[in-house]
Amino acid sequence: MRIHYDNESHAADFIRLNEAWISEYFQLEEGDRALARDPMRIVREGGSILTLSNRGAVIGACAVLREDADTMLLARMAVAASERGKGWGRILLATALQRARDLGARRVRLLSNTRLAAAIHLYEAAGFRAVQRGPHPDYTRCDIVMECELPPVDPSGGVLPAGPAPEVEA
Repeated sequence: MRIHYDNESHAADFIRLNEAWISEYFQLEEGDRALARDPMRIVREGGSILTLSNRGAVIGACAVLREDADTMLLARMAVAASERGKGWGRILLATALQRARDLGARRVRLLSNTRLAAAIHLYEAAGFRAVQRGPHPDYTRCDIVMECELPPVDPSGGVLPAGPAPEVEA
């Protein structure tokens, strides 16, 4: 298993996995279609795309998008249907939180839906708490906003350099 940061050759897999899970539970929205046209804008705008591969196939993905200097948005977390229940989501989430911390975030927010009980449980186990409930102005499928405060960055670890990050073994 490998986790890759900002691998442009995985952009199509990132979109494929996201459109599959969204379509499974909801309908694609304009924001989804806009992202599909240019997923690497996440990286250009100070965020990061994480993909998880196993035996050469991309089976999971998520992104952290820059909201402001201290806050990132965890978004588009998806694991292939055939790979769910194997702990990949937990690994992806932990790595995404570390990536956000390395990029200087002090908190991470996410938008979700309470129908996704397993996802909500995973987020709560990672320290996320609901900060808003009810309809969201941008995404019809969102009915909960959650937030997690991150511990400070270890001064000896520093912050990752800008640009494509190296692949990491996990």
